[in-house]
Order: sequence, then C-alpha cells, then structure tokens
Amino acid sequence: MDASLEKIADPTLAEMGKNLKEAMKMLEDSQRTEEENGKKLVSGDIPGPLQGRIQNIGEQGHIALLGHSLGAYISTLDKEKLRKLTTRILSDTTLWLCRIFRYENGCAYFHEEEREGLAKICRLAIHSRYEDFVVDGFNVLYNKKPVIYLSAAARPGLGQYLCNQLGLPFPCLCRVPCNTMFGSQHQMDVAFLEKLIKDDIERGKLPLLLVANAGTAAVGHTDKIGRLKELCEQYGIWLHVEGVNLATLALGYVSSSVLAATKCDSMTLTPGPWLGLPAVPAVTLYKHDDPALTLVAGLTSNKPADKLRALPLWLSLQYLGLDGIVERIKHACQLSQRLQESLKKVNHIKILVEDELSSPVVVFRFFQELPGSDPVLKAIPVPSMAPSAVGRERHSCDALNRWLGEQLKQLVPASGLTVMDLEVEGVCIRFSPLMTAAVLGTRGEDVDQLVACIQSQLPILTCTLQLREEFKQEVTAAAGLLHVDDPNWPGIGVVRYEHANDDKSSLKLDPEGEKIHAGLLKKLNELESDLTFKMGPEYKSMKSCIYVGMASDDVDISELVETIAVTAREIEENSRLLENMTEVVRKGIQEAQVQLQKANEERLLEEGVLRQIPVVGSVLNWFSPVQASQKGRTFNLTAGSLESTEHTYVYKVQGTGVTPPQTPSGTRTKQRLPGQKPFKRSLRGSDALSETSSVSHVEDLEKMEHLSSGPEQDALETTGPEPPPGAPSPQEAEPLGAPQSRVQRPEDDRPQVEDAESLR
Repeated sequence: MDASLEKIADPTLAEMGKNLKEAMKMLEDSQRTEEENGKKLVSGDIPGPLQGRIQNIGEQGHIALLGHSLGAYISTLDKEKLRKLTTRILSDTTLWLCRIFRYENGCAYFHEEEREGLAKICRLAIHSRYEDFVVDGFNVLYNKKPVIYLSAAARPGLGQYLCNQLGLPFPCLCRVPCNTMFGSQHQMDVAFLEKLIKDDIERGKLPLLLVANAGTAAVGHTDKIGRLKELCEQYGIWLHVEGVNLATLALGYVSSSVLAATKCDSMTLTPGPWLGLPAVPAVTLYKHDDPALTLVAGLTSNKPADKLRALPLWLSLQYLGLDGIVERIKHACQLSQRLQESLKKVNHIKILVEDELSSPVVVFRFFQELPGSDPVLKAIPVPSMAPSAVGRERHSCDALNRWLGEQLKQLVPASGLTVMDLEVEGVCIRFSPLMTAAVLGTRGEDVDQLVACIQSQLPILTCTLQLREEFKQEVTAAAGLLHVDDPNWPGIGVVRYEHANDDKSSLKLDPEGEKIHAGLLKKLNELESDLTFKMGPEYKSMKSCIYVGMASDDVDISELVETIAVTAREIEENSRLLENMTEVVRKGIQEAQVQLQKANEERLLEEGVLRQIPVVGSVLNWFSPVQASQKGRTFNLTAGSLESTEHTYVYKVQGTGVTPPQTPSGTRTKQRLPGQKPFKRSLRGSDALSETSSVSHVEDLEKMEHLSSGPEQDALETTGPEPPPGAPSPQEAEPLGAPQSRVQRPEDDRPQVEDAESLR
C-alpha cells in the first residue's frame, strides 16, 4: 500500500496517504495495547445502545469501516483532485479484482444490492440488442419480446426483481428446469434449454440473457458453464454467471466447470462475506467495448460519489494482500473438505455434494435406512409402499432434520449452519464456510465439534423413529386416548385425551378438553423425566393435544401411555367431582333458604300476633316467656343433604356424618430404583449389565416390591381363614394334661429362660 501511494505525485494524495498511515498506526497500537492487557474488542465492550448488538468484526473489518469515513473526508476535496483520486481508486480496484479472479480485460461495477448488478447488465443487453430502444422505447420490445432465461435452482425472487427493475412483464422470464435423468438434479438441463431457445425464436421472440450458477443458492452445484457458453455464442445470448463457487477462482486449483466462468460476458462477486469484510459492496465484472452504452445502462458514472463505493474494498484488498485473500478462501474450502470427510464415516447421514474434491458447500441430512434394503440404494423409498406412506415418512424425516439443524446451530454457533427445504431431497442442513467462516471465525476444531454433536444426536433420532410405531399402537389400545398423526412433529408422537363430553366428529376448540390437557401437561412436567411435553396445536381454533418430544432407547412406552391415560382420567374425575359438588351446594343453599323461611312463618303462628307488637309483646313475654328452641340448618357435603342443628345445640356435639369417599386414583405406579427417572425401562431383563450389578439391582427391586406388598401379606397370614361355626378352638381341642406335642421355636425358648433366671 505504501509503494502505491508513493507513486502518486499529487500532494493531496500524498497527504491522504500520510493520514491513512497514521490511522493504521493508531489501530495497530490500540490492537497491541489490547493484547498486552489480555483484552479483545468484542460487542460487549461497546457502550450505549449498540452494546451486545455488534459482532466481532476484527482488524480487517475496521479497515473496511475506515474506508467509509475516509470516503466522506475525501468528498470534501475540490472537483479536479476528487476526480483524479476516485478514478485512480476505481481503476486500481478493478484491475486487482480482475487479476485475482482471472477475468482479463474486464470492467467493474460496485453496488450495494447483490442483484443490482444483474439488473444493470440486463439493461446493457437490451441496449446492445435493440439499437432503436433509446428512440422508440418499449415499442421496440413489443414487436420482438426479449426473453431472460433463469435456472429453476436460481435464488428465489430473482426473476421478479429483474422484471420490476426493467419494467418487463413476467412472460419475458423463462424458467429452465434442472436435470431429471442424468447429472445433478440442481444443474440446468442444457438440452431442454436449447429446445426452449428454438421455440422462442420460432415464436418471434428474442433470446436476450441467460443467468447461470457457479454454485447454486441452495446446495452449491455448478451448471455446465462451458456448454452453456457455446450455446449462448451460437444464438447471440448474453451469459451472466453468479454463485459462491466463483471465489475458488482465486485458488491455484480450480475445477473445469468453475474455470469456464472466466469466459462469460459478466459475473457477480460478493467479496464481503468471502473475506469477512463488513459494509463492502458487491462487484459485477463485465466485458463491453462501447462506453456510451455502459453509461446509458448505469454501469459507469461520472459522479465521484459513485466511484467512491470502491474505497472500502480498495483499502481492504491492500491490507489483506493476495496471500491473505487466497488464505481465507482456501481455509473455507478446507473446512468443507474436513466436514465432508468426517461425515462419510457417520451412519444415517447422506451428503449431497457435486464435486467431492473442490466443493466449498456441504449439504447433508439424516435418513433412516430401510430394513432389508440394498446399501447402494439406501434412503430410496420402496416402490411397493403407498404414496401416502412415502409422503408420511418424508415429512417425518423432514421434521427430524429440522430439529437436528436447530440443535446443531445452538450447540455449535460458530459453524454457521442453515436449515433449508429442497424440493426433491426435503429438509437439509447446509454448511457454507465461504459465506460464514470469515465472519464467525470458524476453525477446524469447530468442525470436529460439529461432527461430535451430530454423532451424539443420532441415537436420539434413530430411537425416536423406532419408538413412534410402538407409541401409536399403545395409544390406540389405550381407552380414552386418540393418536393424532402429525408428521411435522419431530418427537415420539401426539396424543389427545377424549373426555366424556368430547364431540369426536368436530375439531373445533373444546374448553373442557383444553382445561384437562392443560392440567395433564402440568402433571407430566412435574414428573421430571427426560421427555419433553408440549401442548398444541399452534392454531388455537383446533382441539388441544399433548406433544411428546424426542426420546432415548430406554423409554418404557407402555408406562408412558398408561401414565398419560390415568393422569388425564384423574383430572377429569376431579373436575367432574368439583362441578357436581358446586351444583349440590347451590341447591342445598336454596333449599336451606326455603326451609328457614318456612320455619320462621311457623314460629310466628305459634307465638301469635300480640307478641309481635313492640310494647305489648315485651310485656307479654315478661309475664309469659316463650321457650323457643334454636333451630338452624347444616349442610352435609358428603351426603349432599340438609340437617337440623337442633341436635347440635341440645347435645353440644356435631354429627359425624358419612365417611367421605376416597379420591379417585389410578393404578399402582411402577416401582423404581432410587435415582431412576420416570418412564425408564426396568433393568430386570437387561443383558447389558454385569453379573454383580444386575443381581444387586434385581435384589433391590424385589425388596422394594416385597416392602410394598409385605404388610398386606402379613395381615392375610395373621388373620387366616375363619373357623366354621361350632368348631372348637385349638386350645379347646387339646386336653389340659396332655403333653406339649409342638416343638417350640428358639424364639419362644428365650423368654422362658429369661423368666427362670429372674425367678432365681
């Protein structure tokens, strides 16, 4: 950077270089001071409202951000000096990018929006193919409609964006399907494209532009760019290439499919994510000889502010150097290769990679191998299976892959994983370090941690799939439970409790059922098991259900289903008992009011009218007092009846009433060893235990069962069968003077010996 600045003779540029060197020195000094103090500049050290919201951008990020501030400073120069400086910055940056990415004799357009460069290229192609477009405008397009060809694997919304920017109708877009028989299913079908081009020419349309992918947005596959270039030259079509794999052009080894992109008419690069540079514009490199058309299309500009967009990238490229740029891209590709090699050794993981030697994107997914299937054809549905069964299995695997992706993103945030839904393969997980490694600082240790997390989650996924059918059978066999088929749920399954007043023909919201399921969810979560329970569905207009989460191999499904059924039944019975009690109390109060009113009227008739007069009644009560008994009413909740309180006031004691019924409870819970969590399988039949541990666990379990049933068994043995009426007792059957024929136990001898010793 210093050498390039020294060549500039203008004193203003030299002064700018001096200020820039001072800023770099200050940045290096602050970085050295932070390293000495053992501190790092992180988002938490930034005060104010930005605290905790800015990522760690690194030193190269500070250089890029410094370019924006420096651009504002440079814009204050006089016009002539500003023109010279911006022209030099733009030409240097264009030359460096063309040399790094092997695009000879190209021009560059810097833009903030990634798709903006393609829109300008389309406008340039229109001006090049329609000579009278500047004069006649869209009348020229009406007579011969242009056609823009996009791959079916292109980024979503790209065609709509181009039509909105160019003012073209949507029929001007042509969606080219991908391969269906041979080659990658994410590559453009070249033979079908040629057929589409011929059909459009016969209909009087003009094939204008083709957008090819060097690394699709989804899985990173590259189209056959060499074959597409030959086809475009044959029919005079502009070829534009974009994709993440274009970054590998800076490496020493480049695949032939990506290397063919250097012969295209234009390409769009995104060096910001590749190199970890924030607020750096995207670049569109193109080749065209007519500067007037490029100016009309908006690819070139005479405004210094537009040229200053390249300043942050100009500073960053000089700071990193060629070696630094190549090292960052090479490191990202090595991370992809490391993950790919590790995943090959993991079972139940399918990798969707086009080129195993140089693909910078790794896409993988979990699958369950069908029993008895050919290992070569694994993960392919059996043709004899019904389409509904195949779709159900597809949705189940998609739900599990979505769960796996979310878990991995939380466990290894530095990996930068993305969960996406592909049309053919389903839900997959993408690892694209070229777009994330430089920003997140992904290292090889993070890849190893990612593989270890995948291996730790695989037993849970496989066991959950195996337990789903058993859970469905147990729920179907249980009374009062209904199995809900929800393939989008990644757990064991979904169950609904059908109460007595449940309308099975309707799926609308049921308040009583929602109350029961809410109580059931609370009870299940209080058990502190390894399973997770949730209540759904997401749409509140439907009936509530209990969603059972992921499980391990030692889950007792029968105990789980029995616990759900018994607990829900208890909650329903308790709720019904409370409602009945409320109704009984209400009726009892009404009946008590009627009886008290009737008793009051009878008392008035007995006392007479004279006793109700204020003065006469007092005198009459003084001469002849009334012996009135205190009568009231008490309500017996157990019997549900009204009783008089006369007995209470006379005998000064309350009635005992009827013994209340026992609270409804479920079956006897399964005995568990100390520390054993609910819904764990019993260790009695386990073959994986050692001899000593298995014997000790079985003995402990037998002791616990004996203690739980011991008092009842002892009571039965002590009581024994009752003798028939009239039969003599054992004491009466023996003569008084007969010798003792029974041999006393040693326990019976000990008290006698002690008594003899005390008599002595």
